[in-house]
Amino acid sequence: MIRAITAFVFASLLFGPAAYLRWFAGENNIDHSSIKSDQRQFERYGFYLQETAEHAGIRFIHQPPNIDAKLDHIAPQIAAMGASVAVVDFDRDGWQDFYLTNSGADSKNHLYHNQRDGTFIEVAQKVGLADLNHAVDGACMGSVWADVDNDGFDDVLVYKWGRPELLRNVAGKSFEAIENPGDLPQWANLGSATWFDYDRDGLVDLFLAGYWPDDVRLGDLDHTKIMPESFEYADNGGRKWMLRNTGNFQFEDVTESLGITSTRWTLAVAAADFDQDGYADLFLANDYGVSELYMNDRGKRFREVGKESGVGYSPKSGMNAAVGDVLNQGRLSIYESNISEEGVLLQGNNLWYPSDDGSLRFENLASVMGIEQGGWSFGAQFGDLNNDGFTDLYVTNGYVSGEKGTSYWYDFSQITGGHEQIISDASNWPAMQQRSLAGYQAKRVWINDGAGRFRDVAQWVGANDRYDGRAVALADFQNRGMLDLIVANQRGPALLYRNHVNPSQHWIAFELEGQASNRSAIGAQIRVFWNDQQQLQERLSASGYSAQNQSRLHFGLGESSSVDRVEIRWPNGKTQQIVNPAIDQTHSIREPQ
Repeated sequence: MIRAITAFVFASLLFGPAAYLRWFAGENNIDHSSIKSDQRQFERYGFYLQETAEHAGIRFIHQPPNIDAKLDHIAPQIAAMGASVAVVDFDRDGWQDFYLTNSGADSKNHLYHNQRDGTFIEVAQKVGLADLNHAVDGACMGSVWADVDNDGFDDVLVYKWGRPELLRNVAGKSFEAIENPGDLPQWANLGSATWFDYDRDGLVDLFLAGYWPDDVRLGDLDHTKIMPESFEYADNGGRKWMLRNTGNFQFEDVTESLGITSTRWTLAVAAADFDQDGYADLFLANDYGVSELYMNDRGKRFREVGKESGVGYSPKSGMNAAVGDVLNQGRLSIYESNISEEGVLLQGNNLWYPSDDGSLRFENLASVMGIEQGGWSFGAQFGDLNNDGFTDLYVTNGYVSGEKGTSYWYDFSQITGGHEQIISDASNWPAMQQRSLAGYQAKRVWINDGAGRFRDVAQWVGANDRYDGRAVALADFQNRGMLDLIVANQRGPALLYRNHVNPSQHWIAFELEGQASNRSAIGAQIRVFWNDQQQLQERLSASGYSAQNQSRLHFGLGESSSVDRVEIRWPNGKTQQIVNPAIDQTHSIREPQ
């Protein structure tokens, strides 16, 4: 009893009495049993996370997409995607908002507007972003935001297993659908999408990545031969679209002319400049096979180098693509999530670390750095969660949480070893019968020690939910210099993890606005130099799985009281230097004309 009272007092101080009572009652699928009543642990890691969605006014539960009755026996697997999150300051008031997609027929997407006091109000219906899940148009899978027309306000592309929708932001007050956007596909089973200016003409272009084959209508099937033909080298998935922005919300399909030919089962894409030539490249995390890396030849062609670069050598189950400078050496690594289940399947997640010899080679250092075994991992993001100057890693896990104590793994393993004709026909797959497949999994919060190793501290810092995690996005929602987290869960509630960081740790952040470059400054790189070290970050659109982080680039500085200089390379290739910028504040930088 004394221990219980002590735990109540401590948990109340950290999380509030209501959170402790939910723990005690076993509500909300959040496991607090591993939290130790010793605040020294939190002080040791420099931060802790407090789940505050309900208090903040966030009441959202994801509904899965509707599928044809022919797939009822494996419905939880087929309908296991669609929970996404994107952070955007849609009205440009200086406070980060966020958008959650739903997927069930006639379900509502939610746009949460930041009230600047730790709370949010839902405004999607008011501004025209709620009703996008009509059965005839397909199910929402995610959204990507950018200033398509360079008017100062971020527009949005909502991608679906269905008809993608492009909506123009009207001065931060409403959104209007673009009815005839040129070559945007009428129907595509999209797993991911991103904006980037591949040809550096000052307009953001759109890349769409298909997952299911393009002729499949999951809500109304003609046949059940819709599955991957292999669990290792499937290339019968969806096609890809590279759509060049020609202005006035018009897009031209230049996929074929640029040499992009993939039909793999893509679940995540990262557009970043991996070879530092000033042009953004494309990394595709592909399910049921090998990853792909398309190098951009100065906006004229893309060349696929997955195998020769190392990232496409071993087939796995790629689901995430996040980019970060993990060792503060001014080079971008890629974190790709896969599947791990102890005693069953150990693919392991990948950390593709660039070679230091100048060649376009990547080595998988996930095992060496301690970030290989996550679980059935989906979304992951790099970010300095404790502001110590080194980028950390948050990873969601969990696929299908069915009846506790049950497992579908044996049946799953049987189908994976079948012949191509057996695997590709969904009617051959064993019925799930409410069983779990990698369900109720713990999440990972891996903190970076700066010396090449990460340590999982999730149970100590408060990330203890057991939902089926999908997307995660990072943002400083209260403009405090601390990165909070929004987590979207499949068939579960959205969670807001408010971050609390040791105030002795300093930081600096940058909001960029392009002029000659695209207005969103997507593709800009910032290098911060301080205390004999550096860190590189690139302004991306999509990041992780079905997610988009805040546009603001945030750097922890540890206990350093100054920054030597900052180097900005704008998307058009021009460079800018800032000497001794003030710390512990966000700098708004407009590209010089």
